[in-house]
Amino acid sequence: MATGKIPVIIDTDPGVDDVLAILLALASPELEILAYVVSFGNTDVHAAYENIYRLYQAVGRQITSHPEDKDRFPNFSPEVPPVLALGPHGPLEGGRHHAQYFHGKDGLGDVSQNHPELNVHSEDRSSIFRANFTTTTKSAVEVVLELLQSRPKRSITYIALGPLTGLALLLRGHGEVVRKNIGRVVIMGGALDVPGNATAVAEFNIFADAHAANEVLGFDTSERGLPSGRVVLLPLDITTIHEIPFPFYIKHVDPTFESTRKPSIPSTKSPLVHFSSSFFERTREVMIEFGKDAMELHDIVAIWCAIENPSDPTDNEDDLPVMSPGWAVVKRNFSIERCVPQCALNDGAFIILEPENLQ
Repeated sequence: MATGKIPVIIDTDPGVDDVLAILLALASPELEILAYVVSFGNTDVHAAYENIYRLYQAVGRQITSHPEDKDRFPNFSPEVPPVLALGPHGPLEGGRHHAQYFHGKDGLGDVSQNHPELNVHSEDRSSIFRANFTTTTKSAVEVVLELLQSRPKRSITYIALGPLTGLALLLRGHGEVVRKNIGRVVIMGGALDVPGNATAVAEFNIFADAHAANEVLGFDTSERGLPSGRVVLLPLDITTIHEIPFPFYIKHVDPTFESTRKPSIPSTKSPLVHFSSSFFERTREVMIEFGKDAMELHDIVAIWCAIENPSDPTDNEDDLPVMSPGWAVVKRNFSIERCVPQCALNDGAFIILEPENLQ
């Protein structure tokens, strides 16, 4: 069905910044969300999956209490709801690495305990959320493969906000079909010339499954990885500078916001503000411990990039991706490594996104 919108698949491990990115996607009329692939990462896969329900419940409550806000979220109840698929539980190899120290055990700053009113209690979930998304028993690989084959070649943008395990599994089983049909692939991950956020040198999404990253971004042969001209990598080098200072949030969004010492009270604010303030409470405390009173918007940059730079089937896949004005790319060569015995990974060539003018 031709809509004039950018069809996207969002591969996500819903923690705090993922939820903010999905809110942007829901509010973006430029996008058509085809599916969510929910992966392990910031927390375990089942907690991450639950956060999709929490997010949609919060937006639904906002629209119910403020009907005038319905138009703010054109992708909340679309004509064809996206598919919600359960993705990988863990990496291709090795143990799981989560970021619960930052995102909390539930992925949203432990709102499941501190704000039980945000939990989704209904047993009849399929009925309540049927206008918002469709659940499935199919694997994430099956869901993505069917979508890629159902749309014009190279029209779908794949947005990876978490570990690249799901994309690696897709390429392992159906590499030729994926390379033939997938459009632009926008990846939030990596740290090139800046420190990491999982180790001194590693960004979390790559660190959580370095083997998957190596397979997805291994451009050395036509039978491995993705064509380099279709991949845009957004590392910490560019995403970290985009942030919401919490004093700004207090001034413009929620004047009562503070931290877990002063929990958000739902009766005093709109449902969506209560939702964001609730999962920001613990986040702010952790960020202050890191020396910054702000929330970094890593995943939002990936959604923004996908909106501004849709897939173009006429692009030469051996060249740099063609970007819209104000965006620029450069090609980088480096290795992906893990400090694990008997683990030596090959060189990979990557595309890194850089804005032409940083203010």
